[in-house]
Amino acid sequence: MSDDAPITLLIVDDHPVVRDGLRGMFESAPDFTVLGEAANGVDAVACVAALDPDVVLMDLRMPGGGGVDAIAELTRAGARAKVLVLTTYDTDSDTIPAIEAGATGYLLKDAPRDELFAAVRGAAAGRTVLSPAVASRLVSAVRGPATPAGAPLSAREREVLVLVAKGTSNREIARVLFISEATVKTHLTHVYGKLGVGDRAAAVAVGYDRGILG
Repeated sequence: MSDDAPITLLIVDDHPVVRDGLRGMFESAPDFTVLGEAANGVDAVACVAALDPDVVLMDLRMPGGGGVDAIAELTRAGARAKVLVLTTYDTDSDTIPAIEAGATGYLLKDAPRDELFAAVRGAAAGRTVLSPAVASRLVSAVRGPATPAGAPLSAREREVLVLVAKGTSNREIARVLFISEATVKTHLTHVYGKLGVGDRAAAVAVGYDRGILG
C-alpha cells in the first residue's frame, strides 16, 4: 500500500444494516475503499483470499462461523490483512481469544466515527489499536509486552514523547497529531514498554537520558 493509495476494507458482520452503515461511513471518506462484505467468518476467510484487503473489520459473534475462528484461520494462512475487531461486547471472554488469535485491534461499535477512522489507519500501518474500555483490562500475560524494552521508538512514538515532555495532555496530543485519544494512549503504552517505564514522568526522564529528547 503506497502512502497515497486508499486503505482497502472488508466488512464482516451478520447484520446487513450494520454492514450498510459501515460501508456508507467509509465510502464517504476519500482515503478508504470498501472491497466487499461478508456475513460470517467462513465467508470472511474466502473474501480475504479473493480480495486481499488491507484491513478487515470483523464482528465476533456470528451464526455460520464466528470471528475468532476466522481470525485464527487468517493468521494460519499468513494473510496480509490486519484484523480490527468491531463488536458490541468488551468482555474478557471475547477480547482475549480475539487478540490471541491474531487480531490487530479491538473496538466497540459505539466508537465515534473519527476514532474508528483513526483505528483503521493505525491497523493498516501495523499498530495495535484498542478501545480504552478494552485496553485497560487486556491481560499482559496474553502476549506479554507488545514491544521489547530497548526497541527503538517509531517516528510517531517520538512525536508523542516530545509532546508529553512539553506537558501536553492526551487530548491536545490527539488534536496536534490528528489522531484519536485512544491512539495516543496506544502509542504511550508502546513507549512505556520500549523504555521500560510505567508513567509519563519516567518516560520523559528516560527519553532525555537516552538522547531521544533533545
